Formats: sequence, structure tokens, C-alpha cells
Amino acid sequence: MMHRMLPGLALLIALFGATLSGCSPPAAPLPNDAYIWQRQWTPALVSAVQSNADIVNQWRVLAAQADAHGQWLSTAPDWSTLATSARPVIAVLRIDGQMADMDEPTLFAKISTTLEVWRQSGVALAGIEIDHDCATARLPAYALWLKRVRGLLKNHERLSITALPTWLQSGAVEAVMEQVDEAVLQVHAVQDPRVGLFDPLLAQTWLEQFSRRMHKPWQVALPAYGSRVAWGRDGQVVSIESERATLVNGMESHELMADPQALQDFARRLSRNPPAGLAGIVWFRLPTAQDARAWSPETWRAVLTQAPLSVQISAQLRNTADPQLFDLVLSNTGVGDGSPPSAIRIIGNCAAADGINGYFMQRDSAGLSFQIRQPGLLKSGRQRTIGWLRCEQGKESLHVES
Repeated sequence: MMHRMLPGLALLIALFGATLSGCSPPAAPLPNDAYIWQRQWTPALVSAVQSNADIVNQWRVLAAQADAHGQWLSTAPDWSTLATSARPVIAVLRIDGQMADMDEPTLFAKISTTLEVWRQSGVALAGIEIDHDCATARLPAYALWLKRVRGLLKNHERLSITALPTWLQSGAVEAVMEQVDEAVLQVHAVQDPRVGLFDPLLAQTWLEQFSRRMHKPWQVALPAYGSRVAWGRDGQVVSIESERATLVNGMESHELMADPQALQDFARRLSRNPPAGLAGIVWFRLPTAQDARAWSPETWRAVLTQAPLSVQISAQLRNTADPQLFDLVLSNTGVGDGSPPSAIRIIGNCAAADGINGYFMQRDSAGLSFQIRQPGLLKSGRQRTIGWLRCEQGKESLHVES
């Protein structure tokens, strides 16, 4: 015989049981914005915007860039794609940090003209963002400059800026932040090839410090990309190649890639315990299916939605037209981009072999070993040929260990 439990008693028991078990509702994820930094609006980029608008709060779109010599280059976004995404848009104006002298009248005229174009584009323009790696010593002058820029905006348009951790050493941070509605703290940078693009512990320290200096809503920019970085003999960075080739040869270089699992874990911790004032995450940058130095679109979406990442990378031999020649191929059949194995051993008798695409071959008494030259990521659903072998015996007589 079943007895109906009183509603109030049922609720009390449920709450008491949750307390005993230590259960608590999961923290709501922080809102996600995304930078669209591509200068060419290819079909792949259009597809990426259309397929990810449901998980993005705002688009931050590169609108124009002033180089170190003051030359102004405007982009040509696909207005229709941005408008139909039904997401607010922030036009980002990149001003090179190496610009020796800001020609303020000319720069203001360029910004004003760009603003008018974007206002008439049909997109939901929420404001502008100034992306300027201002030298710490010049922050007081930067604060005055931002005050003048603010005068170009209409009442509903917000002024955002990117902020650098190095600014935390200056007493002028508050003066800069007084002129803006929000700031995006950048915690991803190339500093040391051993650290990579992102150091979670250092980033957390910067976030806590910034939260004590920023008294308005702010966001943090996290990386979803990779770079080829070249260092000179003096240890200084010579070039950073993230989107386009820089044609620098003869230097020590490393492929650095932000680790998806590490960034997903970091974003989850921020959602559970956000520093004061942190209003969201801005991801740099929206990846496309053709983006060679960014996460795969599937991985990016999984990270933002906190879906489980399960990397499954395996190595196998593949037949060729020559019955004695085999390719050594890596495959990632899991969900999420992941690091390939550091070493792969082939047990068997092979007369010749060599490594390619980031691997080199070594031979010892036990057989052949393919060693990785430098770390990277193998994207979800992708394959990579990393070597070849010429062996008298058939493939079924060779054993692959990774």
C-alpha cells in the first residue's frame, strides 16, 4: 500500500538529502563572446558564424587596423551574416602598439568614418573596442585619448578596451578605466616556449589582481588558437605567425597551441568562482573548418558548452601501391583536439624508414622509433601521416606501439 507524501515534507527531505550528499547545483557558465579576426569573409567563416550564434553572446569583429606607420586598413564584413545571427556586434579597432606618434585628428576622423559605416550596416552595433597594446608609461596619455574617443559615441554605444597584465604595475590603471564602460583582460601571450600561449596559474593571478583595480564589468580573453613562434639567439621573439606566413627563416621556432582541456577546465573554474566584476569570457578567435592554427570547430564548441572532451588518437600502418612500402598514420577519432603521442615504436624488420610532419625516426636494437619534434594538436576527425617504412614482411607482421 502506497502513501502520498505531503509536498512540504517531500521538499524538506529532498533538501536534507542534497545537503548530506554534498550535492549543489552546477554553476551557470559565464557568457561567451567571440572575436572574429579574419580579414576575409570566406564561406567557411560565414558557416562558422551561422552555426555558433546560439552559444555566443556578442561578436567582437575586427573593423579596422592602424599599423605602426599610421596606415588605416578597414575590413569588409559580411553584414548580412552578422545581422541574421541576431547577436550584438562590437566593432574592434586595432591600433598598433608600436605607433610612435598618434596623429589624433586623422585617427579620430578614421574612427568616426568607420563608426558611421557600421551604424548604417544593419547590424546591432553595441559599441566599439579599442585594441591598443599601450606602453605602461603612456597610460596617463592613453586615458586622455580615450576620453576624446568616447565623445564620438552615441548614448547607447559602449566603449570597450583590451587591457594588458603589465598595466597592473601602473598607478594610472584607474584613470584609464574611468573612461571606458568595460575592459577585456588579455591573459594569453607568447612569453616562453616552455609555457606556451597560456599559463593557468599566472592567468588566475592576473585576474585576481585586475579585479581589485577594475570597478566596472570586465571580461577575460582566452585563447583558442596556435602560433608558430621564432626566437633569435638572444632569446627574443623574432616573429609570431598565427594567421599569415611571416617568411622568417633560419631561426629556432616552436608550434604553440592552446590546450582545449586546460582552457575548458579554467573556464569551468571561473564560472564556479568568478573574480569580482568578471562578466564573461571572450574567445580569440572564432575558428573555421579551414583555420590551420586554431582548434577545430567541433572542439571549440565543446569547450564553450562544457561538453566532455574525449581525445582518441591511434597510430596505424597504411598500405600504398608498393606492397613493401607503408605510411605511418595518426588518426583522432575522438571528440576534441589532442596531443599526438611523443613516441611510436615499430616492432619488425624494415630496411628503411623516415619521419615527416613533425616526427623523426631513430633505429635501435628493438626496431624503429618515431619521435615527435615539438608538441602540437591533432584535430578531431583528422589524420596525419608522420612517416614511411619499407619492409620486406607484410603489414600484419609489424607491430605498432604508442
